[in-house]
Amino acid sequence: MSGNANSNSLQMLAGHVDQDRLWQRHLDMASIGATPLGGVHRLPFSKEDAESRRLFLSWATARGFGTEMDDFGNIFVRREGTEKDLEPVVSGSHSDTQPNGGRFDGIYGVLAAFEALEAIDDAGIPTRRPIEAVIWTAEEADAQFGVGCLGSQAYANPSKLPRLLEIRNNLNIPVKQALAELMEDHLCVGHRAFQSPIAYYVEAHIEQGPELEARGKTIGIVTAIQGHRSFKVQVTGEAGHAGNTPERLRKDALVAAMQIFSELRKVFHDPNDVVRFTVGEMDVVPSAMAVIPGSVTFTIDFRHPDPETLQSLGDRIAVVTRENAGKCDVTVSELRHSSPVVFKGPVPEAILKAVESLDYSYMALPSGAGHDARYIAELAPAGMIFIPCWRGISHNEAESAKLVDMVAGTRVLARTLVELANL
Repeated sequence: MSGNANSNSLQMLAGHVDQDRLWQRHLDMASIGATPLGGVHRLPFSKEDAESRRLFLSWATARGFGTEMDDFGNIFVRREGTEKDLEPVVSGSHSDTQPNGGRFDGIYGVLAAFEALEAIDDAGIPTRRPIEAVIWTAEEADAQFGVGCLGSQAYANPSKLPRLLEIRNNLNIPVKQALAELMEDHLCVGHRAFQSPIAYYVEAHIEQGPELEARGKTIGIVTAIQGHRSFKVQVTGEAGHAGNTPERLRKDALVAAMQIFSELRKVFHDPNDVVRFTVGEMDVVPSAMAVIPGSVTFTIDFRHPDPETLQSLGDRIAVVTRENAGKCDVTVSELRHSSPVVFKGPVPEAILKAVESLDYSYMALPSGAGHDARYIAELAPAGMIFIPCWRGISHNEAESAKLVDMVAGTRVLARTLVELANL
């Protein structure tokens, strides 16, 4: 293809992004696990997630794209390049959701990637490299298993696989059992090996924060993903009769947990509002009105873009919990420690070029949330495209995005993929 023809085809590519097709596919996916309040409950490894993946594969097969799956259930849909042996450009996200989550988190990135493949195909644009749309398995597994992005972690670093497979949820079901049940559901044409080379990786996503909407920007070019540490804290006291046990003899695990939480809030207070500190789960046992709590388990989610702050503040958690447990015993287990990841080089450069060529307003910003791109960046140059979401709300049934922004993000993605696939 000549330079002029290539330029003309790229100019036409935006018009081949079909907004009706993109929106209908979102509606089709949103119907799987739909909640009464307009959200989606499609947990990792669930029958609903399996159904959404089958639907995705059916679209790929109907289109004539190739399909592969690896041993963690990550699904790859491929549009061939003119030089088939070249490493592919890959784009996608996840199909699972948080409990009672939204209709756009994750699945927008999957469907934008698939729409980009279709638009490039409809425009008749050949690319040197193959281009693939991917569904990463169990990105939202932290809600059940305490650790997220399982599929992308396994793909990027298979040495983690034995540990990942043994993680258990609150029903004591190991990942390996849940994964085996999920994979029984899918028959793909080919098998993908872990760490199969990827030339470039691009992930489109709703921002899950308020900045783009507040600043009136259509596209966010993501500069980095902040670091993330998560912990499980177990406070053990002694259950007793609520009426007959005097205060001096009580070992109330909930009182101790509340004191620990109060002191941690002081330690993690940040006047610059950069620190992100959340206690999102708390389990009180035996959870009876007339019984002094004998044990309390709670989780801590801590995020920060600076690696030194991530290390130093995160290390304070064990110290503060021990100092404030009173008469109770306490143990702290670290579930996850992900360092900040910076996106630079050819992928964000290609995204910027695409945004400018399409004349969309944009801003550069870091991601406060974790994403599969964080792990795939260990294998290949990577980057992310954000679009606005209403009030920045996510992991919530009220999560919403405008179709005009979804189309804009898909157009930017399609042009970025073509640019990278011809490098």
